[in-house]
Amino acid sequence: MSKTNRLIFLPLGGAGEIGMNMYLYGYGPAGKERYILVDVGVTFPTMDGTPGVDLIMPDTAYIEARLDRLEAIFITHAHEDHIGALGHLYGRLDVPIYTRKFTGAVARAKMEEHGQNSDRVEVIGKWPEQVELGPFKVGFMPVAHSIPEASGLVIDTPKGRIVHTGDFKLDPDPIVGEAYNPELYREIAKGGVQALVCDSTNVFSPIAGRSESGLGDNITKLMKDATGMVVATTFASNVARLKTLAQAGVDSGRSVVVLGRAMKKMLGYANFAGLIDSFPPVVDIEDARDIPRGSLMLLVTGSQGERRAASAQLANGKYLGLEMREGDTFLFSSKTIPGNEIGVGRIVNSYSEMGVKVVDDNSGDYHVSGHANRPDLEEIHGIFKPKMLIPMHGEHRHLRAHSELAEAKGIASIIAANGAMVDLGGDKPKIVENIQTGRLYLDGKRLIGAFDGVVLERMRLAMRGGVVVSLLLEDNQQIGESWAEVLGLPETESNQPSLQETLEREIDAELGKAKRGLLADDDQVEKAVLRTVSRVCKDLVGKKPVVKVLINRLVE
Repeated sequence: MSKTNRLIFLPLGGAGEIGMNMYLYGYGPAGKERYILVDVGVTFPTMDGTPGVDLIMPDTAYIEARLDRLEAIFITHAHEDHIGALGHLYGRLDVPIYTRKFTGAVARAKMEEHGQNSDRVEVIGKWPEQVELGPFKVGFMPVAHSIPEASGLVIDTPKGRIVHTGDFKLDPDPIVGEAYNPELYREIAKGGVQALVCDSTNVFSPIAGRSESGLGDNITKLMKDATGMVVATTFASNVARLKTLAQAGVDSGRSVVVLGRAMKKMLGYANFAGLIDSFPPVVDIEDARDIPRGSLMLLVTGSQGERRAASAQLANGKYLGLEMREGDTFLFSSKTIPGNEIGVGRIVNSYSEMGVKVVDDNSGDYHVSGHANRPDLEEIHGIFKPKMLIPMHGEHRHLRAHSELAEAKGIASIIAANGAMVDLGGDKPKIVENIQTGRLYLDGKRLIGAFDGVVLERMRLAMRGGVVVSLLLEDNQQIGESWAEVLGLPETESNQPSLQETLEREIDAELGKAKRGLLADDDQVEKAVLRTVSRVCKDLVGKKPVVKVLINRLVE
C-alpha cells in the first residue's frame, strides 16, 4: 500500500443524475484517507421503476466500512436532494454535522423527527470562518440559490484548495439570502484553486440567468388583472419566491393566506434564522372565509403535483372550507421537475374542468431558475481559474457538456459519475478506482437495498398478477380440494367457468394423477402446481402470474 498522500473526490450520489446528492472527499495514503462527507440527499420514486417506495437515497456501505476515518458531514443547503436523507441515515454515520443557521434548523428538525440527537448539528458562520478537521479546513461560501443561506464549500487541504459550489446561481438581488458576490469569490481564488467541483444543472441554458427581483412586477400585474380568487404555488423551500408572491398579493389589494405544512415550516425556519423580518402580512384560514373572493390570494404547496398537497386538494374539491370556482386563477410559479409531469397535468386538467384559468411558466414571466446557466458557469470558471474542474449535479449529458465547456477554455476536466474515485492532487484529474454504488429505499418504515428483491417482486406482481394456492396433504395424499386465490388477473369469458374454479380443478387433476413419491416431496409438489397454474393462466387470460404455493401437511 502506497504511503503517498492523495486527495480524492468520490460521488456516491448526484453525479450522473439530478438529485440524491452525496459526495466524499478524502486525503491521506491510499486506503487510509481521512474523509468528509458533503450532503445527504434523497431522490423521489416513480411508479414505473420503484412502485410503493417512499424515498430513495444513496447506499452508505462504502462510508460505513470506513466510519472510523470519517471526520464530519457538511450540508450545503436545505433542499431535500441535499438534506432529505439525514435523519434516515444518521444512525449509520454518527459524526458531527456542520451547517449554517437556516439549514441547521431544518437539519435539527429532521434529526428529531427520526429520533436522532439534534445536538450533533453544529451551526457555523459563513466564510471566512472555517472548521479544522483532520487534514481539512472547511468554510461555507455564501451563494445565491432558491433557498436561504445556500453555500458552497471552501475545502483547504495539504494538496490545495477545493471549491465545491453546491447549487448556485449568479443573482445580484435574490430578495432573501446572500447576493452574488464576485469580489468574495475572487478573494477565495487568490491563492489558487486546485479543483472546482461545480453545479451542472443548467449547462444547456444559453442565456445568462435572471434575478428573482425581476418577477415581482409581472406577478403583481397578473394578480391585479385577475377577477376571482388567485391561488399561487411554488416550491415550499423557496422563501424568496414566497415573499415575492405574498408581496404581489398585498400590492394588488388582496389578503394573503398560506396553506400547507411544508410551506409554513420553511417560513418558520426562515424566521428563526432572522431572514424574513419584512414578510408581508398574512391572514388565518378562519378569517379568509369571510373575505370576498376577488380580494383573496392563497399561497399553497404542491407545485410538483403531490397528491396530498393543498393544490391537489383544491383541484379535487373543497380544502379547509375553500374551493376553486370558474373565473379564478391558479399560478404555477415554478418549473415542473422531469418525472412530475403526470401529477402536475392531472391538477391542471382538474382546474380546466372547473373553468379556472391556469398560468404556468411557459412565458418565463413568473419563475426563474435557482441554478447557473451556461454563461454564468463560464463566469465562475473565469473567477476561480481552477487547475481542474469536476462537473457534478447533473445527468451524464450535463456532466459531459460541462466538462467540454471547461476543456474548451483550457481547464483540465473529467466526467466522474457515481462511484468514480477521482485523484485531484495532480495537474489533471484522474480516475483511480471505481467502486460499486447503490441505493437504499425507504419502504414504509424500513430501509431496504435496491437489490433486496422486494421492489422487483412488487413490480412482477404489478405486471403479471398473482395466484396463491393452498393444499392439504396427509400420508402423501391430497385431502379435499385445492384452494386458489387470484390477484390482479382478468376474469375468463362470462360463458366459461371462472379462472379460480378452472385453476382449482386443473390443480386437483394434476395432483390426482401424480405418484405418491412426488406428493412426498414439497419441491416436486410446488413445481407441479407452478406448471399447472402457468399453463392455465396463459391459455385463458394470456398471463404467467407470480405463484405462491402453500403446502400444509397433517401429521399424527
